[in-house]
Amino acid sequence: MAFEELLKELDARKQKALAMGGPEKLAERKAQGLLNARERLDRLFDSGSFLESGLFSVSSRPEDKASTPADGKIAGYGRVNGREVAVISNDFTVKGASSAQINIRKLKHMKGVAKKRGIPLVFLGESTGARMPDVMGAGSIGSKDDPQEYLRMREVPWAAGVLGHCYGSSAWYGSMSDFCVMRKGAIMAVSSPRLISMATGKQCDGEALGGWRVHSEVSGLVDQVVDTDEQAIDAIKQFLSYLPSHHMEPPPEYPVPEGSDEAIRDVMKLIPESTNQVYDMRKVIQCIVDRGSMFEMKSRFGKTLVTALARLDGKSVGIIANNPLFKGGAIDADACRKVQAFFVLCDSYNIPIVMLVDQPGFLIGMEGEQQGVTGKVMNWLNAMTLVTVPKISVILRKSYGLAVSNMGAGGNCDEVACWVTAEISFMKPDFGAKVVFGVDPEKEPEKFKEAVAKMSKGTSPYDMAAIYTAQDVIDPRDTRNWLIRMLDVHRMRMSDGVGQHLMRTWPTSF
Repeated sequence: MAFEELLKELDARKQKALAMGGPEKLAERKAQGLLNARERLDRLFDSGSFLESGLFSVSSRPEDKASTPADGKIAGYGRVNGREVAVISNDFTVKGASSAQINIRKLKHMKGVAKKRGIPLVFLGESTGARMPDVMGAGSIGSKDDPQEYLRMREVPWAAGVLGHCYGSSAWYGSMSDFCVMRKGAIMAVSSPRLISMATGKQCDGEALGGWRVHSEVSGLVDQVVDTDEQAIDAIKQFLSYLPSHHMEPPPEYPVPEGSDEAIRDVMKLIPESTNQVYDMRKVIQCIVDRGSMFEMKSRFGKTLVTALARLDGKSVGIIANNPLFKGGAIDADACRKVQAFFVLCDSYNIPIVMLVDQPGFLIGMEGEQQGVTGKVMNWLNAMTLVTVPKISVILRKSYGLAVSNMGAGGNCDEVACWVTAEISFMKPDFGAKVVFGVDPEKEPEKFKEAVAKMSKGTSPYDMAAIYTAQDVIDPRDTRNWLIRMLDVHRMRMSDGVGQHLMRTWPTSF
């Protein structure tokens, strides 16, 4: 065959593969306001940087070869803000992006390259699950010989978008990723509502099974919720900007936005004088970090505690902060799970941790005990001990009980500072007065006042500084500068900014 004919064949095969599931299915998606698998890649990658791997792959079943361009999963490499990233983008127009022998081979190849070459991996998920009848019978499902298929050692960051119905592998990799963003209207579950209805004999609603409210508010598997595909992909790009390409390098640095030092001057306007009054800790965080750099994760889950990536002086930090706006900041079981997952993220990718403290202790009661909160409190402390990146804690207002240690005191952080407004004790002094002295504040107000005064002794920031369990007492307006300076002191110079990653095998989902 002449060279020109060969090139014509190449072009014809390319065009067929790029046509995906055909014009009708693509038009249907467009009418629904959804991006197709290749449009999602255009949104993710720097213009012209995508290099496809497996364009000409098709189903291993002879009868499906002509109808499975790229076998329903588009794989390859591209650049996100100049950095190499590997990707799997599921093409729902080809057999519902169902998983089968060839496209799983592509997925494994992307995982292997990302791990070996030190580049992040992105999953743009949408799938009906396993492809029938490809996986039927012991010869298929029983023939696997890959015990490490779902092992995560966190050598490189993984980010996932749940952008449609995600069953099977799309759900597995969504839940395993370091960051998972979900579009409203998408579903993530082990199996489809139809299959569950058949198995149980009861009708099953997709939203109730695995909709965005379930995974952002109840299971906690989803880190952010958005309205559109475009917003989901933008969130993935923003997440990656805080992380290194792999675990053996520090995160990238960025210029400090102009005016980042201004908001902290008015921080005390956000804090009520009475510890019984609430406020939104997220506003305080925004005063401290570089302007516009706060990127909150799991904002709808475990809301008594904020976890967020941000930048201080252009450098990535992980923020863990109590939020009195919800349950007075009392730490519940969900907040414990949330902070453990965040420890894993930060320690795996060399991101220093800043803790901002204003908590009345752990939330007590039957609900917490039934959720095993005591074990989760211990897991938190265990995880915190394994963290090898710098940890800095600032006590803003109150810190009571064992949670004093969970939030960084008791040697659990490298440095601890107290605001002049801080109060530290086993429990709130007026509660202590009732427990220790048994005084009824309504019947004996003067005695109660005296009892509270006794229980308040030794609870000031200077009492903590006197025994050197706090290294400094600071003006709240100096918090940003103090943190920047202290993080510079504790920068991991001897390891080129790389921690020991003792939590890299922590369970991938909580």
